[in-house]
Amino acid sequence: MRGRDGKISEEACLKGQWGTQVKIHKLLLQSKQRTRKKEEADLFFVPSYVKCARMMGGLNDKEINHTYVKVISQMPYFRLSGGRNHIFVFPSGAGAHLFKSWAAYINRSIILTPEGDRTDKRDTSAFNTWKDIIIPGNIDDGMTRTVATVVQPLPLSKRKYLANYLGRAQGKAGRLKLIELAKQFPEKLECPDLKFSGPDKLGRKEYFEHLCNSKFCLAPRGESSWTLRFYESFLWYFSLPPYICMFECVPVILSDQIELPFQNVIDYSQISIKWPSSRIGPELLQYLESIPDEEIEKIIARGRQVRCLWVYASDSESCSAMRGIMWNSRGK
Repeated sequence: MRGRDGKISEEACLKGQWGTQVKIHKLLLQSKQRTRKKEEADLFFVPSYVKCARMMGGLNDKEINHTYVKVISQMPYFRLSGGRNHIFVFPSGAGAHLFKSWAAYINRSIILTPEGDRTDKRDTSAFNTWKDIIIPGNIDDGMTRTVATVVQPLPLSKRKYLANYLGRAQGKAGRLKLIELAKQFPEKLECPDLKFSGPDKLGRKEYFEHLCNSKFCLAPRGESSWTLRFYESFLWYFSLPPYICMFECVPVILSDQIELPFQNVIDYSQISIKWPSSRIGPELLQYLESIPDEEIEKIIARGRQVRCLWVYASDSESCSAMRGIMWNSRGK
């Protein structure tokens, strides 16, 4: 799905939350697990850039629904299995709801999505833990490169803030609480009034400057339960010459219903903190302050061991998001 005029390119869809639709497709084309003989295949991947096409105005909801129905009707192996051995990617909080008729057509298929919230205020949840797979959110490739060891994150003792939240309020309760909390404790919690357009727009350089300067990075719920800020909290690299920054902080999850990827191999209690969204307030900051820097360093160090699972690299790599997806798909 490249839009009604076919003008939406792969390059345009690589960035943003929906970039996983392109990355997974391209990496599977290169995978050693790929076969060109349909009769030999155990699973069938159905490429689609639907989220990108929708966000860029290439297709509306009615057109998306019509296109999915039309394409599925032309897939003979889909009919043979009822779609059970077919894989679809829906890379945003809306999940498979981007395809309005998903329940009628792909309710037996394997869905790859970052969103596993089954309390999403819709009549029927599109996520089924027995067949679907939670995938990492999309991080810009330039942020995950390996860099020289001479570039190091700012030591914890030199960071200005205890914690930060960088994002818009969007009328969400948890985010609004954080903004008010920052007003009460501006020396501990950084929560700037971000502008994403106009002359005061926060640039990428300024965004990552903020991330570099806190021990904890708060990740509240947004439009849905999952949040890209969780993945951004781990060690990443940002370069906008002459500015270079490596940043890592402990993610503090403030989203009660969130489900994270590869929970069968990752103990998230060892690499992050989860705090009830109903208790966002001074108590949260008191708890974070009680954690000594030595323990924070240990949490960050454990995160370094698994952060490779957020990177969309080949499934032939010993550790990558694709490797994790392939592991999980075998049991589906």
